[in-house]
Amino acid sequence: MPFSFKRLDIYDVILIEPRVFRDERGFFMESYKHSEFAAFGIKERFVQDNHSRSRRGVLRGLHYQNPPRAQGKLVRAVSGEIFDVAVDIRRGSPTYGRWVGVNLSEENMRMLYIPPGFAHGFMTLSDVADVMYKTTDEYSPEHEAGIIWNDPGIGIEWPASRPVLSPRDAKWPGLRDAVNGFVYEGR
Repeated sequence: MPFSFKRLDIYDVILIEPRVFRDERGFFMESYKHSEFAAFGIKERFVQDNHSRSRRGVLRGLHYQNPPRAQGKLVRAVSGEIFDVAVDIRRGSPTYGRWVGVNLSEENMRMLYIPPGFAHGFMTLSDVADVMYKTTDEYSPEHEAGIIWNDPGIGIEWPASRPVLSPRDAKWPGLRDAVNGFVYEGR
């Protein structure tokens, strides 16, 4: 199997490590294979790929899209390094308001699967990072929403306390005041 799947402290968020074949020419890896992801339980189809470039200290997030246009994401850093975070925003979930974070880099080649019902954000740790992610639904401005990065009720332990934010990301509400249509439906 070219992938190793590991459930994190929030059961539905999954860390994925691809099998990398290295030699003197460089490397080869499969970055996605629907049949193997589905066999592990990630059955969603991805319909859009996104690519962002950020400089050190930039924090993007915490973003999500409300139903019916909710997005699951498969995130990886193709260059540089990021601290990637998922926050459970499903009302009624036993992990509602909790977060998990992992470092994704061009060196470790890990990926993070974040299902619908989670807010997502990342902070750039290297001078520059290119992040590519697949989504399970297309971008929809009218369903777009977010949560402030430093909500004390969530308590994310970001690697830096003074990130570079977009004006929009600096003004999102806290989780308690955020509008979201996610309800936990159990496993």
